Amino acid sequence: MTTTVGQEAVTGDEPAAGPDAHVDPFDRDELPAPPGATGVLLRSLLRPLRARVVLATLMLVVQQAAAQAGPLLVAYAIDRGVPAFRAHDYGPLVAVGAGYLVCSLASGFFQYAFIQTSARVNQDVLLDLRGRIFRHAQALSVDFHERYTSGRLISRSTTDIESLRELLSEGLQELIGVILSSVYICAMLLWLDWGTGALAVASYVPLHFLIRSYQRRAGTIYGARSTAIAAVIVKFAETLNGIRPVQAFRRERANDAEFQELNRHHERRNGDAILEMARYVVGSRLVANTAVAAMVLWGATRVADGTLALGVLAAAVLYLRRLYDPIDRLGMFLNSYQSAAASLEKVAGLLAQVPSVPEPAEPTPLPEPPGELPGRRVDFEQVSFAYRTGGEVLPRFDLTIPAGQTVAVVGSTGAGKSTLAKLLARFYDPSPGAPAGGGPGGSPAGRVLLDGTDLRELSVRDLRRGVVMVTQEAFLFSGTVAENIAIGRPDATREEIERAAKQIGAHDFIAGLPDGYDTDVRKRGGRISAGQRQLVAFARALLADPAVLILDEATSSLDVPGERAVQRAMLTVLSGRTAVVIAHRLSTVEIADRVLVMEHGRIVEDGSPADLIAGTGRFAALHRAWRDSLA
Repeated sequence: MTTTVGQEAVTGDEPAAGPDAHVDPFDRDELPAPPGATGVLLRSLLRPLRARVVLATLMLVVQQAAAQAGPLLVAYAIDRGVPAFRAHDYGPLVAVGAGYLVCSLASGFFQYAFIQTSARVNQDVLLDLRGRIFRHAQALSVDFHERYTSGRLISRSTTDIESLRELLSEGLQELIGVILSSVYICAMLLWLDWGTGALAVASYVPLHFLIRSYQRRAGTIYGARSTAIAAVIVKFAETLNGIRPVQAFRRERANDAEFQELNRHHERRNGDAILEMARYVVGSRLVANTAVAAMVLWGATRVADGTLALGVLAAAVLYLRRLYDPIDRLGMFLNSYQSAAASLEKVAGLLAQVPSVPEPAEPTPLPEPPGELPGRRVDFEQVSFAYRTGGEVLPRFDLTIPAGQTVAVVGSTGAGKSTLAKLLARFYDPSPGAPAGGGPGGSPAGRVLLDGTDLRELSVRDLRRGVVMVTQEAFLFSGTVAENIAIGRPDATREEIERAAKQIGAHDFIAGLPDGYDTDVRKRGGRISAGQRQLVAFARALLADPAVLILDEATSSLDVPGERAVQRAMLTVLSGRTAVVIAHRLSTVEIADRVLVMEHGRIVEDGSPADLIAGTGRFAALHRAWRDSLA
């Protein structure tokens, strides 16, 4: 077994401050959507529902036709029905009344049918979109989630979805209704009287420029408002998730000040949106009232000189009121539209993100282990790694871990231990090598091999079945103890779950819980202690039966009794498996067959624990200091 290490030194294990370090904190959630991505997303959401969309549109067409027939019937009643009534002919007025009743009933029926159909379409769209966000967020790689906070993901799937819901449930009906009514009314006015209709159509020119101006300014405002509310949600979630250190270090006042600043920023963005809306409403009403006044005066003079029938003028006035009344509602639609467009763009930007560790298009099957033991051989070939924000963490190196060997990795904080483990778990892929002499280009990325197969060629299913990582956090989900143990094997029987817990030494404490294996551990396993959570995590790993097990500081947060219990469990879990144990406490190293000492991203010592302790290197010094601390 050989270890070859490059000569470059690095400063730590975490990403250095990159170009985003000085970005406005209110804009850090921006994930720009590619050109046209928003339209593509909307079309993909509506495509499976196009038959119902067409049906709903036809219903609204018929509803508007019935609703806009009223003024025409009024004109007929004044110009034909009243004279006929004076001549004792009641037929025209009866026909007008019956027609008005039929149109009202038809308008109400088709309005109801449209609302029912469109509501189903809206709910299906939102259901699909929420599901896409959730599935895509799970599929994105760990490095994305380390950069993009969970609070912003929550904002995308709640606040932004709510903006889209308002648009679909109310705004689109308003828009289609305004468009249809405008077309119907202008057609009717042109048919009743060409001059009045032409003047009505001409009044749309200033309204068009007013709407375009509002759209341009409101788009920027609503994008900023969406970002501001996301920042508020992130701060709220971050504070509550870290409530223990907040209270321990008396951060309440400072957090309150920061939250108030974010809240005021959101308030200002809301105020900008309201002010812009007010400008639009005032301008549109000014245009509408001026146009109506001009048409009424002009129409009255024409009635007086006999060139326009009184019924036609009455119908024209009614139509004009109907023509301009929806303008305010159009403003409300534009309000919802700008908010929803900004939200949909952010969702499209999120969905456009691709995993940095993608699954292969044609995965290579993982062969069965060559020996009787479950462990597999691991090879790092010319592997190096640097975070996106810059700063090489691991220089190029080679490392071989034979099947069934337990390797402990020790070193100071930031030495690269956890990064090495994440490469083996394929939370990251190796980075391409730096170009020689600082020139353009660089060497190809190295490989991490499992029994000779590149991890990048394995399906996610095979990889996660073959390589399991247990961290110091031992994250448990809300649910029963049995469900948490069976996460890696959901089809496991209760007997298999209990057998794994007994082998780990967790059965006794689980049996002592109020409902045994059916006890709900609650949020993050808060109902049981840290040591007990770690034992459950080890039982989970044992039940999953991986070939390679990674333990990332699995005992660092435990007291001595808890550490000893977990170490006994580790002996069971590691038996026959290939294991990489990231350790801060040297007591954990005692179970290892081999020790790697890392400093500044380099493997500086490699050997058995006994050989390294007997030497004069870094591990020997660390071991002596640890022994002295115990004394």
